[in-house]
Amino acid sequence: MVKRREAFELAGKRVTAGTQLGIKLAAAKLYTDTQLDIHVEVFHGAKPGPTLLVCAAIHGDELNGIEICRRLLARVNPKNLTGTLIVVPIVNVFGFIQQSRYLPDRRDLNRCFPGSSKGALASRLANLFATQLLVHATHVIDLHTGAIHRDNLPQIRCDTSDETMLAMANAFGAPLIMHSKARSVSMRGYANQQGIPCILYEAGEALRFSELSIKSGLKGVLNVMRSLGMLKGRVSNKGSSVSAIRSYWVRSESDGLVNMKLKLGQRVTKGYIIAHIVSPHGGDSVAIRAPTDGIIIGISNIPVTNEGEGMFHIAQFEGDEIEMANEQLDEFLMEYA
Repeated sequence: MVKRREAFELAGKRVTAGTQLGIKLAAAKLYTDTQLDIHVEVFHGAKPGPTLLVCAAIHGDELNGIEICRRLLARVNPKNLTGTLIVVPIVNVFGFIQQSRYLPDRRDLNRCFPGSSKGALASRLANLFATQLLVHATHVIDLHTGAIHRDNLPQIRCDTSDETMLAMANAFGAPLIMHSKARSVSMRGYANQQGIPCILYEAGEALRFSELSIKSGLKGVLNVMRSLGMLKGRVSNKGSSVSAIRSYWVRSESDGLVNMKLKLGQRVTKGYIIAHIVSPHGGDSVAIRAPTDGIIIGISNIPVTNEGEGMFHIAQFEGDEIEMANEQLDEFLMEYA
């Protein structure tokens, strides 16, 4: 007789094998004494395997990840699942309500890990997440979006020197992989310190939905689940992701209006004019040129700038890999056009 898998336990609730359960973690209260909870969906598979934690909106104004999680919930059947899937669509419930990146005290939740049960609000929420959720995970996918008025090309950020994280990143299938060692006080950094591989998906703009970002993100999460053996089927990638060696921001050299010549995802060559800065009162323009060859992976959507502000985020590649990255990006954009 095959022994039935033990139940998954969280916050005093038991999720039996082959079932799904929504669980609410008490986070804090509003001034009105209204309770705020972190809603967690647990899919406890019939067969033992990895425990994947998928979370979004650690920054409350990053909405694409929330929609990815919502669509993911409809795609998983716990009876056919190997392992356990934990989905947290909204981590920073305070920021989500206020349409803000931050918590009410202006702290960044993703700079407060592992937190403390007796600290400030951000520290307490980070501690709740770390001790109640992260502690169960064997793998993590952290879903993010660009800052307000900044649009990011879909990309995975992780420590590519770690074989497990690189394998997850390749399975995800975003067109680009950015080598990035996480800050120790971030959720990703803390997870890595605990020996839990965590990759970060970055795509789109704050307070905006991007179908390209959402569809590719959902497909990426499902691909990682297949690569971990949690779902049946093969990883469905059209090509291999390409890793960038570095990235940098091209900053404005003067104040004024921005007339952009290139868009997100386009390739640039060294010296090519990517924008002109002009005065609203007329006069000569200032040409902004690409310092190196690369691909635009982030862009400011505000056509007004002050000197020193970031305008274009450019990724650099080694040797002929820029050709591979460009081809992979073209295939990616055609797939989601």
